[in-house]
Amino acid sequence: MEIPQPLECTIKGEGDVRKLAEKLPDEKSMEKQSRVHHALSSPLRIKILHLLTLNPLCVCLIKEIVKVPDSKLSYHLSILSDAGLIEGKREGNWIIYYPTEMGKIIVEKTE
Repeated sequence: MEIPQPLECTIKGEGDVRKLAEKLPDEKSMEKQSRVHHALSSPLRIKILHLLTLNPLCVCLIKEIVKVPDSKLSYHLSILSDAGLIEGKREGNWIIYYPTEMGKIIVEKTE
């Protein structure tokens, strides 16, 4: 295979193409990154994440602030949760949502 001269020099400096490919994160790590990026692809989910970094909240308060139906809110909360950006803790009859450490870091770095 013919590759441009400048790339050939840098790739040989790394060893070869195979060694370069070995430096990629494993599939599990890339799947996790993909879930995080997917979660952050929605302005509504970003709004919810920012909101929860201000104060942990129950669904009824989140719903009142972001003005979405229960089913839509549940969907977005599950995506944020699956991505590891928020978590819900049961307190009596309520589930209170909090940002995870990763969720807090993402909000801090994007402000």
